[in-house]
Amino acid sequence: MRRPKTTSASAALLGAVLALVTACGAVRPVNRAHDDGLVTSNILRRDYAGSASCQPCHPAIYDAFMASPMHRMTRHATADEVHAPFDGSVFHFKDDAVTVEEHDGRKYMRVARAGAAARLYRITKVIGGHYREDFVGEEVTSTDADAKVVAEPGGERVMPLSWLLFAPAWRYKGYSVMVREREHVASGMAWRETCLFCHNTVPRLTSLYDDLFPGSEKYQGSVSERYLPASRLWRYEAVDRDALSHAVSDELALLGDARTGGSLEAVLDEAVKETRRRFGESNLLELGIGCEACHNGSREHVADPTRHPSFELETDLLRVRTPGDETPTRAAWINRTCVRCHTVLFSEYPYTWEGGERAHAPGGTHINSGEARDFILGNCADRMACTSCHDPHGGSRRERLDWLGTVAANSVCTGCHDKFAGADALAEHTHHSPSGEGSACLSCHMPRKNMGLAYRLTRYHRIGSPTDPERVERDRPLECALCHVDRTVASLVGTMERWWGHGYDKTKLVSLYGRLEANPLLATIAYGKPHEVATAAAALGERGGASAAPNIVPALTNPYPLVRYFARHALEQASGRPVPIDVEQDPRIIRDAAAAWLADGKR
Repeated sequence: MRRPKTTSASAALLGAVLALVTACGAVRPVNRAHDDGLVTSNILRRDYAGSASCQPCHPAIYDAFMASPMHRMTRHATADEVHAPFDGSVFHFKDDAVTVEEHDGRKYMRVARAGAAARLYRITKVIGGHYREDFVGEEVTSTDADAKVVAEPGGERVMPLSWLLFAPAWRYKGYSVMVREREHVASGMAWRETCLFCHNTVPRLTSLYDDLFPGSEKYQGSVSERYLPASRLWRYEAVDRDALSHAVSDELALLGDARTGGSLEAVLDEAVKETRRRFGESNLLELGIGCEACHNGSREHVADPTRHPSFELETDLLRVRTPGDETPTRAAWINRTCVRCHTVLFSEYPYTWEGGERAHAPGGTHINSGEARDFILGNCADRMACTSCHDPHGGSRRERLDWLGTVAANSVCTGCHDKFAGADALAEHTHHSPSGEGSACLSCHMPRKNMGLAYRLTRYHRIGSPTDPERVERDRPLECALCHVDRTVASLVGTMERWWGHGYDKTKLVSLYGRLEANPLLATIAYGKPHEVATAAAALGERGGASAAPNIVPALTNPYPLVRYFARHALEQASGRPVPIDVEQDPRIIRDAAAAWLADGKR
């Protein structure tokens, strides 16, 4: 397959179309063949027009999206794009140090490990900017403009420091996920091997290679979430094997691989390997997340606005097979678009919700960036789209997200579950006041139990019930305890059994909490898995008051540093006082500092 040539005449015609079009008109299906006989598709490199092509017809949406955290996920490190202060300050990490510097408008991190020569990195890119800024850099020999770049395997590296916009403060980048204590600071993975496909715009086909050939390696472009159960996993199958092989070969040629011929499986296997080795910034469609990262290739829509773009894969090269061979709904396609990136089980941390483990029957994720995967684990994902609550164009405003957690927002759910729309029916269902927090749909069915980016709890997106046996008998803490922080296991479980007619295995509950008379939050801090400890500490911080502070203190020495940050923030919330304790120190030092802090609060 060869890409069609763009002539000056066709370019002029395209410009005229864009200038004249003021409305998109009625929907018309995309044609299945070009005039030149090439297969029509919305997943090949030649199918993409670029975000700038959207601006003439959609100026308000375009402007909002260009300023949104979604679009600005990756950007070059120009002076007006960075909030972090590269002011010569030094960040100390145990015996190591990182100096953040700026010279002639260029930003640097100087990484000095104890007993080794310092390494200088020139910052090239910024990642994120809503809650924190992460950085990408290349090692250089000096701060001169023409300094030599030191070649490293994989090219640019993820830098060891993050700037927390909500703090504001520097933090070791490695501790943004659930990893155990580190002894040294160091630059991270190669940027193009770990961040490229989710934080930027690539042709859709390039993320499908290992899905089309499951026998190949997994790679960062993978769409299939290998941890999804079979009942939720979509499969991708070749339809026109010869045309697909040619299309993949075209992408390989752009990476410098002139491979021709061979079976489709061999070509796909080679594409996975070469994408891992060579795909870089020059192969992106756009740096950052562009319009077509979600809407797929839309060149035909730009040329003829009545041909609307689609979240569905519009191609004769391949097809999608759902577990029951049902036709996916529009909502399902939107959700699968989101799940391509918001599907992460980070850092090899072994545990998931529902008592699962990453490598064996995993449940939902405990931390941000897995929201879309968690959502499709529930039963609403065929009727309700992520965009029912979230604005992907302008970013979801805090007021909007807070409103969704109120009774007033129950209308989002009662559009389908209309039997709970009235106050009397709602009160009968929830056993809470129909106007109070306990009757908001999200309070129980999407509880705030996950570890968010700002050391606060965020909503768990697997829609379910706090009465589900797998949640009651496998996870800590009981979800009802997130609001009812002073109740015992026995009282909460007894109430659930009485109100909703459930029965629970008390032996399993004792194995989780030690005894039925225990407070589930305190027992979770004592016996829980690390992510459970973070949830319990944060819930106590929000609702436990000053008296809860001594019960939160043990979480300050958890083996996972991210849990310690949550515990420190919880202490500040519970007490209303700052907690100036460095939680990256030796646990004995942390315990002594916490004891002194508690004693100071009693004076």
